[in-house]
Amino acid sequence: MSAPDKKMADRIHALREKINHHNYLYYILDQPEISDAEFDRLFDELSHLEKAHPELITADSPTQRVGAPPLEEFNTVKHSLPMLSLNKATTEEEFLDFHRRVLELSAAGDENIRYTVEPKFDGLAVEVIFRDGLLSLGSTRGDGMVGEDVTLNLKTVKSIPLRLMGNKTPDLIEVRGEVILNKEDFARLNKERGKTAEPLFANPRNAAAGSVRQLDSRITNTRPLTMFAHGTGVVSGKDLTNQWDSLLYLKNIGFKVSEYTALCENIGQVKDYYQKILKLRDDLPYEIDGIVIKLNDFALQRRLGEISRSPRWAIAWKFPAQQEHTIVRDIIVSVGRTGALTPVAVLEPVRVAGVEVSRATLHNEDEVKKKDVRIGDTVVIQRAGDVIPEVVKVIEAQRTGKERPFVMPDKCPICGSKVERPEGEAVHRCTGMACPAQIKENLAHFASKGAMDIDGLGYKYLEQMVDKRIIEDPADLYFLKKDDLMKMDRMGDKLAQNLLDAIDKSRKPNLANLIYALGIRNVGSHLADVLARNFKSVDTLAKQTVEDLTQVHEIGPIVAQSIYNFFRNPKNLKVLEKLKKGGVRFPVEKSDFKEMPLQGKTFVLTGGLDSMTRDEARKVIEGLGGRVSSSASKKTDFVIVGKDPGSKYDDARRLGIKTLNEEEFKNLLGR
Repeated sequence: MSAPDKKMADRIHALREKINHHNYLYYILDQPEISDAEFDRLFDELSHLEKAHPELITADSPTQRVGAPPLEEFNTVKHSLPMLSLNKATTEEEFLDFHRRVLELSAAGDENIRYTVEPKFDGLAVEVIFRDGLLSLGSTRGDGMVGEDVTLNLKTVKSIPLRLMGNKTPDLIEVRGEVILNKEDFARLNKERGKTAEPLFANPRNAAAGSVRQLDSRITNTRPLTMFAHGTGVVSGKDLTNQWDSLLYLKNIGFKVSEYTALCENIGQVKDYYQKILKLRDDLPYEIDGIVIKLNDFALQRRLGEISRSPRWAIAWKFPAQQEHTIVRDIIVSVGRTGALTPVAVLEPVRVAGVEVSRATLHNEDEVKKKDVRIGDTVVIQRAGDVIPEVVKVIEAQRTGKERPFVMPDKCPICGSKVERPEGEAVHRCTGMACPAQIKENLAHFASKGAMDIDGLGYKYLEQMVDKRIIEDPADLYFLKKDDLMKMDRMGDKLAQNLLDAIDKSRKPNLANLIYALGIRNVGSHLADVLARNFKSVDTLAKQTVEDLTQVHEIGPIVAQSIYNFFRNPKNLKVLEKLKKGGVRFPVEKSDFKEMPLQGKTFVLTGGLDSMTRDEARKVIEGLGGRVSSSASKKTDFVIVGKDPGSKYDDARRLGIKTLNEEEFKNLLGR
């Protein structure tokens, strides 16, 4: 490099260092040292120099936070480790029950149990991944297993570094946190939207989520978002042994961590912390709805493991929901996709926690009777978890005698079919398979992207198809002709042909998508994938008993009963046969026992592998019938030990679990 070029490069480098330093002071430490005008001058100089010398632009330059063209859609991202949701406690007794379980499962004395505690932010959970210190990927939590790639949008969030601070950074670190919008910024944003007649956001959480999920990152850049880091996923190249040290480390490498995070030596300190933050709640600049309590020691976390998609080592202790008084004007019944009838209180509109509420669920008939809610009552309402409006109690002292009791209808308010309450259930259900309320929602689910993925077949078209009696069930889609579609409003010849082509394309689904599309109660996309891997075909799945189903990891008795009931319903079987006649392929995955040598075996991966990534290793294991767990236990069959193994290797030795190096693992796979 010539002297002038080197001088220019040095100046650009110095400007980046200065801007990153002042960004850190402003967005992370809240301790600005220069004025906004001075900061703008530095930024403008850097932009000007980079424009003149584009060959010197780097991915981690502050100027590269925004500017990419809008996306057409978000790609999906599979998380290396699940982003687990937290079980909740709403009372001190429930928190103490959690602590008791921690003691029992960890086999550690009370004196060895410490918790990290922090405010529970009401925002959008995200993960940002850094490779060799550079931000490489950002995603939403999604369903915990798969999220959306929102890298470009998260790069606009100034509290997320583009490059980690410090001389030595991990080879790989997955940082998890919550993106929020402060109360003042939320109010300002809604005020600006009101001036331009744009729809107002319901609350700061919705505003934050909507901002992160913009296809145009330039819009996200206009929103003053903040991310608070609260944990890590996979970390390679840095040994972190507990939650408290992890948070300190995240702060040192450039992340914003809540100043209210604390390390508690005993449960008394946790209870004191809860009361402290509860008192501070209304004075904080952002919305919170409780505190998060995590077992501090990572080794103990791994020993406890998780159940379903929630860790046994953490809990959210929720604050009492904010409450208001209002009047029940009516009680109506809504009918859901599964035919469930839900009583809904129609309320005199009232603002609760900053959101106008005009309806509140009453859940079921038993709940209405238990609370004795009547039409005309004055009631206390709250937003459960500060989200879902619900009736807390009736103020009986304000009754006038004109109130009317609610009676659950014996006929569906949508289709007039008989209403039944299955034995052992609290929910009344419409028995009409042709009920429009069910059909429309079932069809929307069936055609959705995660199911049969019928591109262009939106809810408005499905509504017309049902209302005009063009179709009565999902299978009818595969018998449609162009003349049928032309009966709908705003339908042209080309659009009709596009829909027919999309329907035809959907005739070849993969097995997991087909199972998910069937709409079996309690079976989401993840469990559909589990069922596909274990049973290989719909016909095989249909033959399983409840006992057979519960032998599968992650399938409990309630889900098993739902699956069993679905395939014992003659009307459902009739639809399945009709789908086949309509040309829908029911795929059969290979199930030769010789090709499933790892059936029933549980593996744990630790350290890096040379011949494949850990995600590739997981897919190979699962493809051969095995299961990969995030922590070692007595039920683990093998621990695969790569380079620089973590504490899982120590757990394996302590528990006497067989360990395999990479060569032994490849031999086991037959490679």
